[in-house]
Amino acid sequence: MPEVLHVSRDGIAEIAIHRPEKHNTLTRAVIDQLHDAWQRFEAGDDKVAIITSAGDKAFSAGADLRDIPHDLFRAIPGVGVPVHKPVIAAVAGVVIGGGLIFVQMADLAVAAENTRFIYPEAKVGYAGGLVASLAARIPHKVAMELLLTGDPIDARRAYEVGLINRVVPVGQQLEAARELARKIADNAPRVLALLKDFVGEVIPRGPTEAAGIARARILDGINASEDFAEGIEAFQAKRAPRFTGR
Repeated sequence: MPEVLHVSRDGIAEIAIHRPEKHNTLTRAVIDQLHDAWQRFEAGDDKVAIITSAGDKAFSAGADLRDIPHDLFRAIPGVGVPVHKPVIAAVAGVVIGGGLIFVQMADLAVAAENTRFIYPEAKVGYAGGLVASLAARIPHKVAMELLLTGDPIDARRAYEVGLINRVVPVGQQLEAARELARKIADNAPRVLALLKDFVGEVIPRGPTEAAGIARARILDGINASEDFAEGIEAFQAKRAPRFTGR
């Protein structure tokens, strides 16, 4: 069974991490599947996406330490994949490490009352850097307390500092996100994309986020090139490729 589920209905894409028995931790396979899901969403007809996960105990417990995905940026919409449509996060339970990045980078977010946001990198001696942009989205001192102490903040505090838009009873987070998504899906797509892109130019980007965007653009350019298509065709035909640099 896929570890990332992608359902499309009524102009809304629901993208869900589905590893409930592992607290929806992030592995290299999950990153690959999320990357593909965002590409499908951006290329398709859906107007808005919801990123969520299975169960109410953990949106994501972060990276699976037995299979650390060092290329987390590839799974983040707007970083590893250009996404010009609105994205809503619907979360519950623990939101740890990389899980917080999805909330941070979403345009809107809904959290169940039992949600706790935790960024433990300083406690485990590992750092990826994408979280630096959190300080551009919530007050600086709040961001630094979260990052430097590794202590959790609950849903109410996250709402007070502007990290999330709604706090709802446990089990209602997805429906609340769907309600927001339906309102957005009724609006003009080109205006939505314009507003999202303009806001993206206003919000400062951290160094890892900027580097991830640059890497994604380079890789997308290579993977869409004529030389890439020629290389695959030549390999399948068992002949020498004729590269042109295009």
